[in-house]
Amino acid sequence: MSNYAWIGLGNMGGPMTANLVAAGHAVKGFDLNEQACEVAAQGGVEIVGSIAEAMDSADAVFTMLPKGQHVRSVYEGESGIWASATEQMLLIDSSTVDIETSRYIHEGSAQRGLNFVDAPVSGGISGAAAGTLAFMLGGEATLMERATEYIAPMSGRTIAAGAASMGIAAKICNNMMLFIDLMASAEGSQLAEKLGLDPKVFWEIASVSSGRSWAQQTWYPVPDIIDTAAANNNFEATFRTDLARKDIGLALDAGESTGVRLPAAALAKDHFDELIGQGLGDKDCSLIVKNLLPDEKVRGWNPQQAS
Repeated sequence: MSNYAWIGLGNMGGPMTANLVAAGHAVKGFDLNEQACEVAAQGGVEIVGSIAEAMDSADAVFTMLPKGQHVRSVYEGESGIWASATEQMLLIDSSTVDIETSRYIHEGSAQRGLNFVDAPVSGGISGAAAGTLAFMLGGEATLMERATEYIAPMSGRTIAAGAASMGIAAKICNNMMLFIDLMASAEGSQLAEKLGLDPKVFWEIASVSSGRSWAQQTWYPVPDIIDTAAANNNFEATFRTDLARKDIGLALDAGESTGVRLPAAALAKDHFDELIGQGLGDKDCSLIVKNLLPDEKVRGWNPQQAS
C-alpha cells in the first residue's frame, strides 16, 4: 500500500482517487470546493484541511488542477507543496498546463532537491472513472519509472514522452488534434443529416471508414447515437468549453513560440470563443455543433432547459 496526497478533487481528480482507494491505497485529498470533497469522500478519500495535512507521510503527491496559475499557487508559498515536500516524495502534476509552468515546477523542484514528473492524462471523465487513462510522462528516467508504479491503478497506458515537460508537450499536441477532430465530427454530422442520411447509419459508416476518430467515437454531437455523448444530456459538460479554450490556447501559444502555423487550431479557438461569448463556457465543448447552423437549432440542445 502507498500513501498518496491529492490536490484537486474535481471531475478528473475525484474518480482517479477513487480508483486508488479501490486498489488498496490510502489517499488524503484537499480541494477548496466542498462539493468535490464530498464526492471524493464517498469514494474513500480522507479529506483534510490543508496541503500540508494531505502531504503528511505521503509517498506520492499528485496535483490535478484546471490551469497553470493554480498549479503554481499550490506549489509556492509557506503553505505550498514545496514547503512540505521531502526528497523521499515523488511530486507528480497531471494537470494540463502551459509549457512555461511545467518547466518552472521542474526547475523549482530540482533547485530544492525534490523529485518531480509532469504526467498529464488523456481519456476524459469516462477514462478517469474506468481507470483507463493514458498518462504522458516527462522527466528523469528513474523518476518516470517510479511514477509509473503510482499511476498504475488509474491507467490503461503510461508512456514516457521524454525529458522534463515532454509529457505536457505531448498533451498539448494531442488535445489540439482532439479539438480539430471534434470540428470534423460536428461538421460531418450536420451535413450528413441535412443531406438526408439517417444519423445512426452515418455514424456507423464513419466508424468503419476514414472519418473515424476518438471524438467521433466518444463525443459525437448528436443525441441517441452513443451513450457518452453530451448531446444526450442537453450538452451538460463532460469537457467544459472554457477548459477546451484554455487547452487550444496552449497549443496556439506553443505554435507561436516555435513558428508553426496552426490554422485548424485557430478555427477551433474561434468556435469555443463564440460559445463563451454567449455565456456557454460551462457547457460541453461539443456544443460547437450549434455554431454551424444559421438558426443554431440542433437536436439535443434546448437553451430553455440549460442549467
